[in-house]
Amino acid sequence: MTDYLFAPAAPRSIPVLAETARYPVNRIFCVGRNYAAHAAEMGNEVDREAPFYFTKAPHAVTQSGAVLPYPPGTEDFHYEMELVIAIGAPAFRIAPDQVEGVIFGYGSGLDMTRRDLQARSKSKRQPWDTSKDVEGSAVLGALTRREALGAVGAQRIHLAQNGTVRQDALLSDMVWSVAEIVSDLSHLYHLSPGDLIMTGTPAGVGAVTAGDRLEGGIDGLAGVVLEVGPAE
Repeated sequence: MTDYLFAPAAPRSIPVLAETARYPVNRIFCVGRNYAAHAAEMGNEVDREAPFYFTKAPHAVTQSGAVLPYPPGTEDFHYEMELVIAIGAPAFRIAPDQVEGVIFGYGSGLDMTRRDLQARSKSKRQPWDTSKDVEGSAVLGALTRREALGAVGAQRIHLAQNGTVRQDALLSDMVWSVAEIVSDLSHLYHLSPGDLIMTGTPAGVGAVTAGDRLEGGIDGLAGVVLEVGPAE
C-alpha cells in the first residue's frame, strides 16, 4: 500500500440519471466563444478556423442544487449556461463521424466566471485561469446517456435568474458542433472516460449577487440549479 504525506483528495463525480453508479470526473475542457451572439455581446468575433479551449480542474465541480459562496477576488461573478459532453471511451485523433461512439452522455452545466478578472487578463494578454478555474465554478446536473437524448441540434438551452429568463437559444446555434469539438480536441489530447467538455454559452450572460437562484435547462436533459451564498 502506498503511503501519502496527507490524504489524497476524494475523486469528484456526478450522478447519472436513473442509475446508481456515478460518473467520475477526470478533466474539464471548456470551449470559448461557441455562440456568435455571445461572442458579440462580449465584444469579440468568432474564430471559425478552429475551436479554442480553456480548462477547469476537478475541484471546480459542484453538484446541481448546491449553495455556492460568492468567491473571493471578484465583484463581477457571472453565470454561463452550457451543454456538457461526457466522454465514455478513449479517443485520439478521431474523425467527426467517429465521435458518437465515444460519447457517454450529456448534461446541463454552469460555467461560473469571475468576469472582472477575465477582462483584466484579456487586457494584458494573460491566461484566463483565475477567472475560469474557480473553486465550485463547474456546476453540473445529472448526466443522461447519449442514446436516451438522441441527436444534438434543435434542443432549447435556457437559464433563469430569480425566475426571469436571461438566456434562451438552441443548441443548433453553436458555431462548432459536438462532432467537430470532440474530433478537434482528440487531436490535441488523448481523451478518456471521465473527461467532460463544456461547450460554450449563448448570449445573455450576467452578474449574480448573494441570494440569487439560477435555474438552467436543456430539452431532454436534467436541469441545473444553483443558489449563490454570501462570501465566506
